[in-house]
Amino acid sequence: MAENQVQNPQTEKVIALSASLLEPFQGHPFRVASGEEMEQLKESIREYGVLSPLLVRPRGDDRYEIVSGHRRKAACEALGITELPVLVRNMTDDEAVILMVDSNIQREHILPSEKAFAYKMKMEAVKHQGKTTSCQLGTKSRSDGLLAESSNESARTIQRYIRLTHLIPSILQMVDEYQIAFNPAVEISYLTDEHQRMLKEEMDACQATPSLTQSRTLKQMSQTGTLTREYLHHLLTEEKPNQRQKFFLNQEDVQRYFPKHYTPQQMQQVIIHLLHTWQHKRGYNKDTQER
Repeated sequence: MAENQVQNPQTEKVIALSASLLEPFQGHPFRVASGEEMEQLKESIREYGVLSPLLVRPRGDDRYEIVSGHRRKAACEALGITELPVLVRNMTDDEAVILMVDSNIQREHILPSEKAFAYKMKMEAVKHQGKTTSCQLGTKSRSDGLLAESSNESARTIQRYIRLTHLIPSILQMVDEYQIAFNPAVEISYLTDEHQRMLKEEMDACQATPSLTQSRTLKQMSQTGTLTREYLHHLLTEEKPNQRQKFFLNQEDVQRYFPKHYTPQQMQQVIIHLLHTWQHKRGYNKDTQER
């Protein structure tokens, strides 16, 4: 039944397929993470079923590649559901990549690394489509513009996200965990892999990360071949005027106290406000502290 319906795109319909026939998208940059959102999705499927069918494309040998719906498949598998509603559509590789990214990039919680690799995949697909349709569509500016049109971010921001794909995995993980800010991370991405590994070792040893200004200096020194481990240690141990002492809160530890749509910046603002309130209730003020 499924085969007859798939052959003619004009009769495209939602059909039921066994989960065992569905394969993840090759190079899928978005993680299927457990947590509160997954539990809510499972509860919704348990009560109402899969409201939105998965989008897949045929891969041959009676198997299908998921373009959109990896989280729904994972939730169904966790619930013991073995047959899923899917919409089968014939797509080129480039079309599938673009649709896969567009269907996920607007999700509420996306890690910087997920955005980075997703934008990179889409950029390459858009450029490839341009080369196969018109020599003028393959330009960098044209590709940047097309990406920006389908997202809420500027072409420059998208390019900076793509730069994060040049970070070694251990530093990229620090970005995902908000241990390194986005802008310094972009500058660090220009360091050679060897210099990045040296930097990671020194950051671990010194329990410190470079500021944006320091990261730009490291970028220049790496590009000129003058960056040394000794300088890295000196830079990371020097006292920063606005960063004399710092500590990090793990986002997972505080996320459960906030509405799920809150961004890290919003959570930080609430925490600072609560600390000010706590300080006031204890009878302290700035003048008292300075005396």
